[in-house]
Amino acid sequence: MTSPAKEKAAANSLKQRTKKVIDILLTTYPEAQTALGHSSPLELLIATILSAQCTDQRVNIVTKDLFQQFRTVQDYASADIKEVERLVHSTGFYHAKAKNIIGCCKALLKNYGGKVPDSLEELITLPGVGRKTANVVLGSGFGKAVGIVVDTHVRRISQRLQFTTETNPERIEQDLIGIVPQKYWISFSHLLIFHGRAICSARKPACPDCPIRRYCPSADKVFHRPK
Repeated sequence: MTSPAKEKAAANSLKQRTKKVIDILLTTYPEAQTALGHSSPLELLIATILSAQCTDQRVNIVTKDLFQQFRTVQDYASADIKEVERLVHSTGFYHAKAKNIIGCCKALLKNYGGKVPDSLEELITLPGVGRKTANVVLGSGFGKAVGIVVDTHVRRISQRLQFTTETNPERIEQDLIGIVPQKYWISFSHLLIFHGRAICSARKPACPDCPIRRYCPSADKVFHRPK
């Protein structure tokens, strides 16, 4: 059985390693922020709903036309679902996404005076909005560090860094909240997403080129860049 003193020392060591990783990634990706184009919390909410199982690049292509046609909560709430489906078709799961967008905006009108709420508890009551979407809107839309967004990049890299052994996004988030200082909760996800796209890909991570290689227990042990 591990003694409390050893457990505390291990926890402190993990927090120190986490902070070193964050410092390096902040220097490596100073431009890291959400890639979803938006000009308001409402647009970010819609874009995030569309981003499920879809690339940010594709969502931005779709929302360029969507945001021109629908500008207010009332526009979405009274929209013809077939028209919304047509516009968001290429993001995948378009039936559910169109239904959720319209239902979400109807709920905003009914329950929140037509405004996007800025609390986790209220956001997750909206159709199509789970904890991940709520964290995106709170962090990038309102600048509120309430939680940490866990997408596929964040999950993969957090596991490779041994920041967590969990597979459930909410449990991963709780592990990360325990080691990432709150002032980095918003930027942390953006940093890992940028790093995942640039270096730590799912199939062929470029470990030799990785700026946080010395702090990654998985570097060069399981994953190898083809010569």
